[in-house]
Amino acid sequence: MSVLNKQKIADSVPQTGFFGHPKGLFTLFFTEFWERFSYYGMRAILVFYMYYEVSKGGLGLDENMSLAIMSIYGSLVYMSGIIGGWLADRIFGTSKAVFYGGILIMLGHIVLAVPGSVTMFFVSMVLIVLGTGLLKPNVSSVVGEIYSEQDNRRDAGFSIFYMGINLGGFLAPLIVGTVGMKYNFHLGFGIAAVGMFLGLLVFMFTKKKNLGLAGTIVANPLSQTEKKKVFTTIGLSAVLIAILIAIAIPNGLLSFKTFINLVGILGFLIPTAYFVAMYRSPKTTETERSRIIAYIPLFLASVMFWAIQEQGSTILASYADKRTQLDFAGIHISPAWFQSLNPLFIIFLAPVFAWLWVKLGNRQPSIPKKFSLGLLFAGLSFLVILLPAYFGGSDSLVNPMWLVLSYLIVVFGELCLSPVGLSATTKLAPAAFSAQTMSLWFLSNAAAQALNAQLVQFYTPENEMLYFGVIGGASILLSILLFALSPKIQTYMKGVR
Repeated sequence: MSVLNKQKIADSVPQTGFFGHPKGLFTLFFTEFWERFSYYGMRAILVFYMYYEVSKGGLGLDENMSLAIMSIYGSLVYMSGIIGGWLADRIFGTSKAVFYGGILIMLGHIVLAVPGSVTMFFVSMVLIVLGTGLLKPNVSSVVGEIYSEQDNRRDAGFSIFYMGINLGGFLAPLIVGTVGMKYNFHLGFGIAAVGMFLGLLVFMFTKKKNLGLAGTIVANPLSQTEKKKVFTTIGLSAVLIAILIAIAIPNGLLSFKTFINLVGILGFLIPTAYFVAMYRSPKTTETERSRIIAYIPLFLASVMFWAIQEQGSTILASYADKRTQLDFAGIHISPAWFQSLNPLFIIFLAPVFAWLWVKLGNRQPSIPKKFSLGLLFAGLSFLVILLPAYFGGSDSLVNPMWLVLSYLIVVFGELCLSPVGLSATTKLAPAAFSAQTMSLWFLSNAAAQALNAQLVQFYTPENEMLYFGVIGGASILLSILLFALSPKIQTYMKGVR
């Protein structure tokens, strides 16, 4: 999109009206707030719904298989963002992508809200994966469009928007989790659907007045000839996939396990293809090639970090349900409530870390060293959670404060790695691949959860010390290695700090 177009879009948006920011930030803040409320509410009870017995309102799936499916689901959500970004850039623009994505997410939650079979459960997953892929990356893009390139409110605007994400993520497990676990899973999923519906209402009724042209201009539209070719390819691919699935499932060629393995392979194959394509492109300069080399260890560190952090909604969710003393300080704790800890800690600690980096100025750690700190904290969060079993055995229920401490420590790591990773990605990206490098950053989470789909199958209460110890120890060893290699990586970054 040209600089002229960007300025034209910003000029069309009312530039005051929401805490001194453009009015459009109100629309995007509450759209994302309700979408995250919907997503994290559903996620807070999803793994319990899968492995709880049918008599308790669940699907009665094997617990380890449920944990693996949860990880694969998370991986596919991040992979689908590539499709959502491409459709917005080439066919219908970011605003329509957000709207269509919201509808698909809402329909997915409605399907979950209706008691049904495992087949209907997977239909809902497909709808939510596609919907989140359309909405999640594109709503963030629209936030960028409502500010001119010279507007110094942009970073603060993204911080306010980020607060909306975390507020939704904090409240959802408390509300949806309580209803879903105490009364009925399907009622909980119904509340998640209502959340997305409210987000859609906010978007529909305020976008015209608040967003102006933001999200309406297609950045790199397909020609009519290209559109026909693309739609034909998509249609034929969908038919081919449907035929292959129809043949594979009855013949036992496509099972849960083979699908998990397939996504696991794609989780690493897709980012590898991205790295090779960018490095070999004639549009990439020598300096940019050097920076791509520097980005590889950061990407791998990110995969290791998210592999631990994302187990908060799988292994630690199961741990909260089965290994934790839930009657504490005179109240009964729902195991879903622990999912609120991550966004709660981020809301309070993100400003502290932002202040710390500014205060340190030129004395702050380099990007690779911040990543190594992220891995160190992630590893420690897993070592902390093995201590109760070491002191009290694997049969006794654990004080919930151990879980709280584990979630807190991994947030220290997240704040060392996640915002720094976003910033580093924009700095190290080749000019011709700036948007695709950001997609690559999110693919580190997809790869992490594809890896988790394999790892979580090894977890049992009996071997939990070994499980947490090996993964936590591996993260700490990688942290030490990355710290040692930091000066060398820094030289490949060619001046980026």
